[in-house]
Amino acid sequence: MWWPVAVETAALALALGPFIRHRMEMSRWASEPLNPVHHEPPADLALTVLLPVWNEASVIERKLTNLAEQQVRLNLHLIDSASTDGTVARAQAWLVQHPNAFDEVTVDVMPRRLGKSAAVVRALEDLADNEPGLVCMTDADAMLAPGTLLRLMTWFNDPMVGAVGAVPDRSHARQEERQHRDAWEAMRLAESAVDSTPFLEGSCMMWRSSTLLPNDLVTYANADDAQIATAIRCKGWRSIADAGATFTDVAPLSAEGQRRQKVRRGQGLQRLLMRRRREAGHSKQGVFGRIVRRQHHFHIVAPLLLTVASVAAAVRWGLILAFGWPEASTTAAQLHLAATGMEAITLLAWFGAKQGRSWGPLTLLGQWLISMTWLMRSLVLLARGRSLHVWEQHRDERMLNQE
Repeated sequence: MWWPVAVETAALALALGPFIRHRMEMSRWASEPLNPVHHEPPADLALTVLLPVWNEASVIERKLTNLAEQQVRLNLHLIDSASTDGTVARAQAWLVQHPNAFDEVTVDVMPRRLGKSAAVVRALEDLADNEPGLVCMTDADAMLAPGTLLRLMTWFNDPMVGAVGAVPDRSHARQEERQHRDAWEAMRLAESAVDSTPFLEGSCMMWRSSTLLPNDLVTYANADDAQIATAIRCKGWRSIADAGATFTDVAPLSAEGQRRQKVRRGQGLQRLLMRRRREAGHSKQGVFGRIVRRQHHFHIVAPLLLTVASVAAAVRWGLILAFGWPEASTTAAQLHLAATGMEAITLLAWFGAKQGRSWGPLTLLGQWLISMTWLMRSLVLLARGRSLHVWEQHRDERMLNQE
């Protein structure tokens, strides 16, 4: 009966070990916060804001006002994925009422909805003939803090910076969501400090137009933001997250909405890591290659290992129920007692994270376990051929953002 204990312990250790090592290195990487080298944006790089929308009538006017209040000269490229709620009509009416809000305006309406990545690729194809400059992609429900666009633009005085992303301040977030986001943002910022992060927030990110081609993105997958960040870093530029640039959006209000968002996002990152693991994770990429290899482990290998550990634990308890607990003072009894303690700690951490409770060192473990659950679900959906690159919005969050 000892072999299930060995399998369970080994699988859990292999799943968790790289994560612990990454967290330890993050403290060293993040010792010196990142800041732009200049306070003024480059004078020779014009800014185009790419605004993909689908059924955003409840927030589109507020979003356009938010962009106009950034006090940065910009061109607006709005691309609509066949909205059916009057989004385009509302946007055009707002633009007529505010003719001087933007230097140039393009409104492109797609004949049918193909997903955000397909819309972004179509917009990039339209922008390909423009003079080299900066492109900022932002979501309709993401309200940028004052000065965010200017802050992002200043990074491009550094010739090695290819992409910069803002960080979210999610309102109405559940406690477990806040804990998850805090851990996630700490990882992105630390990776940015040492080299680059492969994952940026598509709700507000900016890049040099010359560093990205339309065919760098796969239209049948989501996580277009991570696709962009990884493609730009693989070409030699840095891809970083900036804690000084922020936006606000509304987090999913229900546990079910949160789960759907995490599973969808997880599947997009998994598809990206499977597709670009060999190139982006190559040793020639330096520290970034190591980061990508670990993210591949976190998002794909670790959930599978944790599933193996769970199955081994179930088999162990099945054997105990069938044959009884080993005799006291034997090695087998001590092994099973240790495994039972490990399982109890794991379940306690998982339950605490699910309830949004902070239990010291167990908090991070619980968040990791919850993430593994979401990622395993997205892997199952991917194996079944179910793609999540076209999804339904969280309507209650949109209504809150309208207020």
